[in-house]
Amino acid sequence: MNAPYHHGDLRAAALEMGMERLASQVQPDLGLRALARDLGVSATALYRHFPNKDALLDALALEGLDRLGQSQAEAADAAGGGLPGFAEVGVTYVEWAVQHPALLRLIYARVGKVDLATPDPSAMGEAFRQLRKGIAEKMPGDLAPEERAAATLHAWSLVHGLAMLILDGQIEYDPAMVRKVVLITEFRDS
Repeated sequence: MNAPYHHGDLRAAALEMGMERLASQVQPDLGLRALARDLGVSATALYRHFPNKDALLDALALEGLDRLGQSQAEAADAAGGGLPGFAEVGVTYVEWAVQHPALLRLIYARVGKVDLATPDPSAMGEAFRQLRKGIAEKMPGDLAPEERAAATLHAWSLVHGLAMLILDGQIEYDPAMVRKVVLITEFRDS
């Protein structure tokens, strides 16, 4: 267990400890009072940053979504961008989900409805920006919003469905098979 929180940014410390807790869970299960106790602060101090458990969970979900997106961006850059980078965004999604099952479940329990056709992807978090960027690179030109939304939903459904099949124990996690499935779809549809 970490040393109790003493000075600095309590909100950031709470989010970091929340992330650490989620890392050891399959299903998300966090409480503000227990988190405050482990940080060595009163629940009242933590309530100043998170008025209730929902606020904490929402903040953790958004932080998780950004961390997923950062991992995807790094993988896309390492692959050199373009279609190979887009494929790595998908592979990384599944790998990240397997490494962070409780956080992935929390993200989709908290994020709410996503507008895949929105012209402003900045409102969607880093992971969705990576998805939209990959679709734009894969399908350059002036696509109608419905076509772009359909392509985005296709790519997201593939990797999210694959991740959930693995997390729910329907199939074994096989990184080589994940890569094959993503590559088949991403390069055949081009």
